[in-house]
Amino acid sequence: MPAPKVVLATHNQGKLRELRELLRGQIPGLDVDTDVVDAGAIEAPDVAETGVTFAANARLKAHAVAQFSGALAIADDSGLAVDVLGGAPGIFSARWAGRHGDDAANLALLLAQLSDIAQEHRGARFVCAAALARPDGTLDVVEEGTLEGTLLHTPRGEGGFGYDPILQPLGMDKSCAELTSAEKNAISHRGNAFRALLPHIIKALA
Repeated sequence: MPAPKVVLATHNQGKLRELRELLRGQIPGLDVDTDVVDAGAIEAPDVAETGVTFAANARLKAHAVAQFSGALAIADDSGLAVDVLGGAPGIFSARWAGRHGDDAANLALLLAQLSDIAQEHRGARFVCAAALARPDGTLDVVEEGTLEGTLLHTPRGEGGFGYDPILQPLGMDKSCAELTSAEKNAISHRGNAFRALLPHIIKALA
């Protein structure tokens, strides 16, 4: 396999597809299907998310993968911030119920915690920080994106993952889990963060 030009610090194929589509046709000479890969393609080790903010965790992963791969690296960290919980679950979103990645348990616990909160006070947002780093450490850029909404009382929809079934984007009558991939990508927190990062990626690869 030829050396990649961009490595996305994730094993999530959906995130990789989203980044490839964002970069497609944007940079002369960049073949996104071969030049842009995920951490699994280069067997990069997992990076401990020891930061206390989304931006700090994204930076940790981006710099570690850049140094490991010798290529430009992009990483993101994201989660749900609930107004009445002071921004929690935040960086603990994926392990809110105690075990990392147990979406059903996380959803159930959060809904139980908010069971007596009236609809007008159920404001929340998905937050994503996306970081860009060079292997020599000369580049350190972070951009953030959000998706504002309100929390439903019961999950709706079969798509998406995480808290998608209970966040209803502002101005819409569907949960994130009821949106098509195209609909969600157009407004998503990660899409917004990656789009904000795009000019920096183009400049770094120029």
